[in-house]
Amino acid sequence: MRLFLAIFLPFAVFFTIGRPIAGIICLILQFTLIGWFPSALWAIYALSQYKTDQKIKDSLKNKE
Repeated sequence: MRLFLAIFLPFAVFFTIGRPIAGIICLILQFTLIGWFPSALWAIYALSQYKTDQKIKDSLKNKE
């Protein structure tokens, strides 16, 4: 679901992963048609980093 948001509403992904300032910057970038594509790529990248961070946190919790 978040990947779908990252492609069609990139700014919304940042709000769902807890990065509201990046979401606002992405929304400003997304206002132009040219800026929409880079903002979508940025959202997909941020989403992949978020998933990696969550996996690392889960594995550290299991070690304790």
